[in-house]
Amino acid sequence: MKFPQFNLCVILMLALFSFGCAEQSATGTNTASNTVVIPVVDDPTPVRGSNDVKLDVPYVPTPMSVVNEMLAMAEVTGDDVLYDLGSGDGRIPIEAAKKFGTRGVGIDLNPVRVEEANQNAKEANVTDKVRFVVGDIFKEDFSEATVVTLYLLPDVNLKLRDRIREMKPGTRVVSHNYDMGDWTPEKSKKVTSDSGVDHYVYFWRVPEKK
Repeated sequence: MKFPQFNLCVILMLALFSFGCAEQSATGTNTASNTVVIPVVDDPTPVRGSNDVKLDVPYVPTPMSVVNEMLAMAEVTGDDVLYDLGSGDGRIPIEAAKKFGTRGVGIDLNPVRVEEANQNAKEANVTDKVRFVVGDIFKEDFSEATVVTLYLLPDVNLKLRDRIREMKPGTRVVSHNYDMGDWTPEKSKKVTSDSGVDHYVYFWRVPEKK
């Protein structure tokens, strides 16, 4: 009588062990199936230090309220030729062309941004007025400009300052957020964007040669 009872106990223990293993296996399967894999998406825009292109300035779009103030401060008209140095998506020359019929050229080192800007110009129907080129603003010729717009960085502004001051007297220069050191602006203004961020616009006029 004792021997059968022993067998029954062993059978019950084996059954419980098998059930526990099966439950653990099922739990592990469920955990794996509930794991969310987040795909890594590469940013298609080249940034400073990338293998594609080395940029002097990271791309940050100028709010349209600031764009409009820059154009207003420079008193841009249809008779002007506007050069935007570091033109990004092209919004400054495009807006000038749409509002005033201004001819414009945008120069940017990033071919992705230039392609985007030319597409934006096409969609705005101003390709007869503006064009965007891949180029180095320290090497490209923008001497025909009557208006120069900038949204760069303080050190880049300073590198360009002497060259800009050698342009035709009366050439108007407008910079978003950054001044040009000891070249005192003729006008400046704070502009608060729709998102509540304060921006600053600076205006100069190339002086007569002494």
